[in-house]
Amino acid sequence: MSSSMQPHHGPGRQTPGAEPVNELVQRASQQLTELVRGELRLAQAEMKQKGKRYGKGGGLFGGAGLVGFLMLQAMVATVIAALAVALPVWAAALIVTAVLGVIAAVMAISGKKQVDQAAPPAPEQTVENVKADVAKIKESAHR
Repeated sequence: MSSSMQPHHGPGRQTPGAEPVNELVQRASQQLTELVRGELRLAQAEMKQKGKRYGKGGGLFGGAGLVGFLMLQAMVATVIAALAVALPVWAAALIVTAVLGVIAAVMAISGKKQVDQAAPPAPEQTVENVKADVAKIKESAHR
């Protein structure tokens, strides 16, 4: 029997086992809301756990950086002491200081070049692509 041939039940009458559409929609909406809330709670818990791990990892990287910095200071002192075998201590310290100053200057100049190449901080290529997409959409809408 086709759907147009099914008997019509008056208002308020249902076929056995069938629910009104509005109840089905309401239940589906409720279930969807519960599902989304559950997923959000899961995502929140997952992000909290990851945040703790990132925090611990960041702390360990910071500690490693500090110990590495102390190591470099010890190495500088060692180089000064080694040069002090052949030179007065002040001359050895002055030579090491000058070498470190040159290294710092080269790094600063290279860093400035990189920053200048990155400016401005806007995603220029993406902006251009979006403008082109908008223009194409407008063009196709006018046709």
